[in-house]
Amino acid sequence: QVQLVDSGGGLVQAGGSLRLFCAASGLPLSLYAMAWFRQAPGKEREFVAAINWSGGVIDYADSVKGRFTISRDNAKNMVFLLMSSLKPDDTAVYCCAASERTIPLRMVHTYDYWGQGTQVTVSS
Repeated sequence: QVQLVDSGGGLVQAGGSLRLFCAASGLPLSLYAMAWFRQAPGKEREFVAAINWSGGVIDYADSVKGRFTISRDNAKNMVFLLMSSLKPDDTAVYCCAASERTIPLRMVHTYDYWGQGTQVTVSS
């Protein structure tokens, strides 16, 4: 059974940092491109960051570029998202996702497995 478990969310003040974790079971993450998406209340799910299997290809949404860092540890079957200089607009439920594609894309439908999400709330 494939499972992605997101954790690390919480309440933080603007300007603060959080690190999100995505732990996988039932599939070797080394074979998958991984991404983080987020969804704020009343808004569509949006792409945040993605990384290919080796970490050699990384993509960020313009809204988080320079503030967020995606990384992975294939040996531990985990993916991370370090979020710095957080803003109230970053408040959302964050989910990791796994794709069988070689190059990670930004579209929701290109991902095959999803975590349950972790809430990030940034206060002003």
